Amino acid sequence: MTGAADPAGPPDARGAPGDDTPAASSAPGRGAAEPRRPGVAAFDFDGTLAHRDTLVPFLRHACGTPRVLAAAARAALRSLDRDHLKVAAIGHLFRGRSVAEVDELGRAYVPTIVDLLRPEMLDRVRWHRAEGHALVIVSASLGVYLRPLASHLGLDAALAVELVADADGALTGAVVGELNTRGPEKVARLRRWTDDRFGADAPFELWAYGDSAGDEELLALADHPTWVGRRAGRATAG
Repeated sequence: MTGAADPAGPPDARGAPGDDTPAASSAPGRGAAEPRRPGVAAFDFDGTLAHRDTLVPFLRHACGTPRVLAAAARAALRSLDRDHLKVAAIGHLFRGRSVAEVDELGRAYVPTIVDLLRPEMLDRVRWHRAEGHALVIVSASLGVYLRPLASHLGLDAALAVELVADADGALTGAVVGELNTRGPEKVARLRRWTDDRFGADAPFELWAYGDSAGDEELLALADHPTWVGRRAGRATAG
């Protein structure tokens, strides 16, 4: 593993200098540094980059609170599993709406969520960018607003829940893969993205940031995991 240019590592998510960046190492008996692996910084969004949930406010913004409540109640008749309920409710809300209309709603929502970003996490983004790392949001929220936000912040990608459209540009009510981007699906989405970017099974050095149980698999994969918010306090206490 190879170290970063800043010997102190990235700024800590709570504002103090971090110390989780390893020093450069040499190959045994050869005296030369190992080849540098590309760096990737993967950020959960709600509760991590942003200090609170952004999905439900977007659904209210796009569909109105009465329709959101009705869709949630209808979805709950099919399943109380949080992932299935979410996918079903999104289907009820967006089925038949045009891609162009919903894309515009997503772009219009970006200024609202910019105001919710944690300053200390933006410091991390800037540090990773200066180090030349790839920057990715990996989130269970909707790509319709996270993709334009990622572009606004200069990030490389937003791996999020994506809505399926038909050949006429109307949303079908399905999401890509019929899966919520949560838990192991976060790891699967990130691995597919890194395979496309660096080559299949190419090694990379991963910094990952999250705040909830849905991020545990992603942080377990990371060379440098960082919990944010209340989970950070519990990790420190432990």
